[in-house]
Amino acid sequence: MAPSRVFVVGFVLAFLSVTASAGIVETSFHVKNLTANRLCEDHVITAVNGSLPGPTLRVKEGDTVIVHVFNKSPYNLTIHWHGVFQRQSQWADGPEFITQCPIRPGGNYTYKFHMIEQVGTLWWHAHSKWLRATVYGALVIRPRDGQKYPFVKPYREDTIMLGEWWNANPIDVEDAAQAVGAAPANADAYTINGWPGDLFNSCRPSKIYKLDVVPGKTYLLRIINAALNNQFFFKIANHNLTVVGEDAAYTNPFPTDVIVIGPGQTTDVLLTANQSPGLYYMAAHPYASAAGVPFNANITTAILAYPNATQTTPILPVLPAFNDTPTAFAFSSNITALVTSPFWSPVPQKVDENMFVTIGLGLSVCGTNQTCQGIFGQRMSASMNNHSFAPPTSMSILEALFRNVSGVYTTDFPDQPPLVFDYVNVNNSFNQTLLMTPKLTSVKKLKFNATVQLVFQNTALVGIENHPMHLHGFNFYVLAQGFGNYDPVNDSKKFNLVNPQERNTLGVPVGGWAVIRFRANNPGVWFIHCHLDVHLPWGLATAFVVENGGTPESTLPPPPADFPKC
Repeated sequence: MAPSRVFVVGFVLAFLSVTASAGIVETSFHVKNLTANRLCEDHVITAVNGSLPGPTLRVKEGDTVIVHVFNKSPYNLTIHWHGVFQRQSQWADGPEFITQCPIRPGGNYTYKFHMIEQVGTLWWHAHSKWLRATVYGALVIRPRDGQKYPFVKPYREDTIMLGEWWNANPIDVEDAAQAVGAAPANADAYTINGWPGDLFNSCRPSKIYKLDVVPGKTYLLRIINAALNNQFFFKIANHNLTVVGEDAAYTNPFPTDVIVIGPGQTTDVLLTANQSPGLYYMAAHPYASAAGVPFNANITTAILAYPNATQTTPILPVLPAFNDTPTAFAFSSNITALVTSPFWSPVPQKVDENMFVTIGLGLSVCGTNQTCQGIFGQRMSASMNNHSFAPPTSMSILEALFRNVSGVYTTDFPDQPPLVFDYVNVNNSFNQTLLMTPKLTSVKKLKFNATVQLVFQNTALVGIENHPMHLHGFNFYVLAQGFGNYDPVNDSKKFNLVNPQERNTLGVPVGGWAVIRFRANNPGVWFIHCHLDVHLPWGLATAFVVENGGTPESTLPPPPADFPKC
C-alpha cells in the first residue's frame, strides 16, 4: 500500500488537541530477505520494502500514523518509533518484551500513533536483536499547516543516515558473540544512506550517495545515526553548518564545522552552498572514546556536488582524531533549547524522584559446563546500578502491568548504586570485587506526573567510554554534564534551568557524568538503555513503569486486537 495522506479538519481529531488541519499517513512495511551488494560482495539481509535504508515516513505534526508491518523474514521482529512520545499509543512503542511480544515470522501487526508536539527528525528501527543493522529508516516531521520553521525556509531538505555494514549476517555476528560471552565482531564498513562510499581501496563502489546543490541556496540536512555501535564525527569539506534541531526539538542556532552524533541521535543542520563550484565529500568516521578497544578506522563518504564542477576527485574534510573527546564534549555540551518553540515547556523546578545511576561494563557468571571468552573466563556484561537487565521471555512487561501478572518483573531497581567507590578511577577497571553483575528484570516504578532527576555516572569498569543513553516515551532536559565523579554540591551549581537542550538520547561523557530531568506524564512502561547495541544484550538497561494518572487521558488503554502474542 502506497503512503497516503487524508486531511480532515478541526473537531474530527479534537482528541488530539488539533485546531488546524491534521491528516492520516498510512503505509505498509514488508520485511523480508533482500540480496544487497556492498564492498563487492552479495549478502542476504533483512530489509523493509526492498531497500536499505528503508522507506522514509514523511508526516506533519498532528498527523496520525498507521503502519501495517508484515514480517516475511525468518526472524522475530518489532519496530520502534525512536523518539515518538506514544501518548495513548503505548502498545506501539516496539521494544521486544518491554512493550510487546515480537511479530513472529509470517505474522503482522499494525502500529498506530499520533505525532503530537514534535517537529524535526526522528527515525524508526527494528528493536529485536541486531535486526536494526539493516531494518531502519527516517521519520521526518514537518510543521502542521499554518506553522513555519523558526529559521530561514530551506530551498530543499535532505536526509543523511549513517549506518554500519557487515560482510556477514548481523544476527549471526551477535549470536556468535553471545554464545561465548565475548564482544562481537566490528562492522566491515560505515555507510551514508546505505552506501560505504569510494574510499575503500579493496572495492570499486557500485554507487555513492550524491547531493546536488544550487549555488547560494540553503539546505536543511536531517542527519541520523542509525549505526549499532559507533558514534561519529561528521563534516562536509569547506562548509560550515548551523544546528537548528536535535531529536525533533528545536535548538538555538549553533554554528559549527563538525557534528558529533551517537547511535539513536538526530541532528538538523542548515547548510548554505556558498563555496566554489566543485565536488566536496561529506564524510564520517568513528568517535572512538574507549581506549585500547579495536575499531574500524575507515571513513564513509558521500558527495556534495555543485553544477559545472570540473574536478574528478572530491575534496576530503579533515576529521577530528578518533579519540578527540574535547571536540565531542564542546559540541554536545553547548547546544541550548529554543524556548520560543511552540512546544517548549519550562524545566520543572521541584524534583520528586532523585536517582543516581552508575552505568558501565562488568561481568556475569559463565555458567556450569560452559566455556566463556570474556575477561577472567566469564561472560561480558553491563549494568545500571549493578543491575544487569534480563528481559522477560514469556510476556512483555507492559502486558504484565496491564493484566496485573506477577513474576514477569520486579520493581526494586535501586535509586543508588550498592557501593560507593571512585567510579572513574582506571585502577578499578579490573577489580574483580566490583565487576560481577547479577542478571535481573528489575524496573523503577514512578507516580504519574512525577518529576525525575537522574544523574548518569559513567564508570571505568572493564573500559571507560561514552555511553549514548536513550529514554523511550519522553524527552528529557540535559541540565549539565562533565568529567570525573559527580559532585552534588558543586556540579549542581552548573545546572542550566533556563534553556537546556531537550533530547531523547544523550552521550554520557567518557569518564564523566550527565544530569537529566523529565516529567513522567505518560503511563506505561518505558525502556531506558544504552544505544550501543553491543551493550544492550549485555544488560545496560532498565525501564520506568509509570502509574496511571486517574483520568481517561492519563490511563493506559487496552492493547489493540491484533497485538502479538508470545
